[in-house]
Parts: sequence; C-alpha cells; structure tokens
Amino acid sequence: MKNDSPNNTYKWYAAYTDSRAEKKVLQELIKKDIDCYLPLKIEKKQWSDRIKIVENPLIRGYIFVNVSNREYYDVLITQGVRRYVCFEGSPTAIPENQINDLKQFMQCLNTEVEVTSERIAKGTFVKIVSGPLCGVSGEVVEIRGKHSIVLRFNDLGFCVHADLGANEVELVNK
Repeated sequence: MKNDSPNNTYKWYAAYTDSRAEKKVLQELIKKDIDCYLPLKIEKKQWSDRIKIVENPLIRGYIFVNVSNREYYDVLITQGVRRYVCFEGSPTAIPENQINDLKQFMQCLNTEVEVTSERIAKGTFVKIVSGPLCGVSGEVVEIRGKHSIVLRFNDLGFCVHADLGANEVELVNK
C-alpha cells in the first residue's frame, strides 16, 4: 500500500527501455511491485503463411512508472531500463491526469468517429466533451484533412493521432 507522506509522494515518470524490451521490463517491474503502465496496441501482422494478432507498445522504447523516492532507483536497476526521460537535465514528472488521458485513449484506440475540423486550428487547446475520449485535453499540433487531428500531451512528450468530430471538442482558453 502506498504511503503518501511528503517523503513518499508518488509521481509518474517515463523511462527509456532497451529496444524491444518494453514487455520484459513491464514484467520485471510488476515482480518488484512497482506501479507501471505500458500502453499496448493490437496489430495484425501478416506473413506469407499466416496472419497473427500481436500487441505492440504504442510508444516504442518507453514505459511509465509511478514511483516515490523509495522506488525511484529500483526502476533504474531493472534489466532493460536505460534511464528516465529528462528535460533540462532532470527527470520530468508527468501529471497523473495525462496518464489517465492516455489510458482512456488506449481503451478507445480502435473506435472510429466522423470528423470535421472547421473550427479547430493548429496551436489551439481543445477538450473532448463527448464520445469515447471524453475528458481528454491537449494541443492541436496538426490537422490531417477533414477527418483527423493530432493532439499533443505536453508532459508526455509525444503526440496522439485521433479521429474526432467537431461536435466532440470544445476550445479551451489556456
């Protein structure tokens, strides 16, 4: 059970992993009883003789961990973990709401929604108000035709491609 005293405040961090080691790192961290999250997407892989359904990391080379000062170095000594993702020389904590947004996005990854982007412009902040990604917010970094936009989750350090209807988003004053 987590102890939330000031010295044991839990924060989410992204950690770099060895190439193709994300699932192994996930299992090792679970064995150490460390709260971690690896977003996996389902893909069909076709070989000459068969088609196989596989789960691959959404963001290759990354795993997210929720740790206090006590577990911070336990993550770093885990086989397959390289280092924490750093900005300006120090590991950057990721707000819990962004991890929750990512989890919600992953639950609805294969959901398709009709879209128009007329009132959405690059650089604006939007919040999704209905549909499978309700409550998720981010910055519009790209508009791809009339059927999709790319949202940036600032502290996660990556963008997510999402199909959204204009009636499903509202502009957010930042």
